[in-house]
Amino acid sequence: MNLNYKKYTDGLIPAIVQNAENGAVLMLGFMNEEAVKATEKSGRVTFFSRSRSQLWTKGETSGNFLDVVSITADCDEDTLLIQAKASGPVCHTGSQTCFGEREPIAKIPMDLLLELENVIDERRDQKPENSYVAGLFEKGINRIAQKVGEEAVELVIEAKDNDAGKFKSEAADLLFHYLILLRAKGVSIMDVVDVLKKRRNESVIQFRDDTDNLTTPLGIYGR
Repeated sequence: MNLNYKKYTDGLIPAIVQNAENGAVLMLGFMNEEAVKATEKSGRVTFFSRSRSQLWTKGETSGNFLDVVSITADCDEDTLLIQAKASGPVCHTGSQTCFGEREPIAKIPMDLLLELENVIDERRDQKPENSYVAGLFEKGINRIAQKVGEEAVELVIEAKDNDAGKFKSEAADLLFHYLILLRAKGVSIMDVVDVLKKRRNESVIQFRDDTDNLTTPLGIYGR
């Protein structure tokens, strides 16, 4: 980045911080060149305080740090968008953001999947007594893969009936065990999402229908 610090008389450029997991805008701060370098070096969002005329790392007193995921400049290179992971409430009021939310931000589907993924990891690592997930991991990858297959068959069977409730329940079971299989292979659901994004950005996707052996050019993930 070749940031234009000289555009503003005080040499500070605005830095918008966004939650990398759910897209919520967390706060706005200001950075000079030194603050940007400190942020890149430490991996934690560091601003320049205009009132104190010094650098300050968000969370240095509260412990609620903002861990950097990415830093992007706008088209004029005079404003930054920082995607970060928040380790606690961002606003000094205790709110999740500095823009008035007094209640926790509503979780979006990907947020819930990432949370469930974390729970699966905890059960695998901590091995609590009578944990279904921990027990499944102890049985090994073959049993986990077999369980995914069983759940997939149950979903297919339920798809042939007209009970929407049972179908959704079986779909949830399959998704849950699919996440377990991913973690058993050291893969995150975000890795799979990245593959889908890459395919979505391709101009033409070749989709092979094994039923009739035809290859059809489809923008399949845009339909």
